[in-house]
Amino acid sequence: MVKQKYSKEKLVGFYRTMVRIRAFEELAADCFMKGMLAGNIHLSIGQEAVAAGACAAMDKEDYMTTTHRGHGHCIAKGGNIDKMFAELFGKKTGYCKGKGGSMHIADVEGLHHLGANGIVGAGIPIATGSALASKIWKDKHVTVCFFGDGASNQGVFHESLNMAAAWHLPVVYVIESNRYAVSTEIHRVTNTEFLSVRAKAYNMPGKTVDGNDPTIVYEAMKEALDYARSGKGPYLLECETYRHQGHYCGDPAAYRPASYMEEAHKDDCIPCMRAKLLKGKTATEKDLKAIEDEAKAEMEKGLKFAEDSEWPDPSEATTEMYSSDNERSVVR
Repeated sequence: MVKQKYSKEKLVGFYRTMVRIRAFEELAADCFMKGMLAGNIHLSIGQEAVAAGACAAMDKEDYMTTTHRGHGHCIAKGGNIDKMFAELFGKKTGYCKGKGGSMHIADVEGLHHLGANGIVGAGIPIATGSALASKIWKDKHVTVCFFGDGASNQGVFHESLNMAAAWHLPVVYVIESNRYAVSTEIHRVTNTEFLSVRAKAYNMPGKTVDGNDPTIVYEAMKEALDYARSGKGPYLLECETYRHQGHYCGDPAAYRPASYMEEAHKDDCIPCMRAKLLKGKTATEKDLKAIEDEAKAEMEKGLKFAEDSEWPDPSEATTEMYSSDNERSVVR
């Protein structure tokens, strides 16, 4: 039974966010498999509770970096579905005018979303730099950095945590630990049960939580954000979850044992949360069905917006690609 520690609005809000993320991902996958999208896409199906819980804890003005698997974070932070689909389709109405695609959605001014990133671990130093800017400017913003368990083996992870700890920067590093870095099981390449213990090397707090329950993620994230915002420095939060699909859309993931998906379906955040809401009488079947139908309709609307939008003019291919036309970044 869901404890009434939170209001009906908060609990149902978690469910709505998770359902919207999955509806987006499933429709995006359908478009990709039909050959409607160029490039590749990486889906966060199964990891919705991390995005829903973490982003609900953030202030609107807090900054964020994410990964190649970042659609869910953008939606949870308030992203516009029309613009997201348009970006996936390479249309000029997309967040990056169709130039970024699935792995590079960003909205610095509107969402304080510093960008998804196709390079594993690349968002970690960007988030650290953003936190340094907040410290220099003496604002109260915290930067949240989402990345996978595989990225925690990148050297830049350790360099960034060391810098953030030494300078007491307001940043929360969030590991979405789905146990697989492409096809490599994380415990084959690490020697600790939990990745959060790596925080000890930098004398900063680290915690591992169940990333399949948005309320647990929310509470842990509030604690981490309060710590960072108070001036004490960075925080490392590991959320254990599951990646239902393979590394990319269409990857059969034959490298995973059957038990992985058995566990994933048993702990699937959406049906688990749905059952809790019904059992606790926080919402009715009619309420939840309405949320699910609304999410599907919203995604279909976004898809139509993308299909009806214009393609960017080829002449714009090199515009807005550099911050300045100096000798090192001129068009050649």
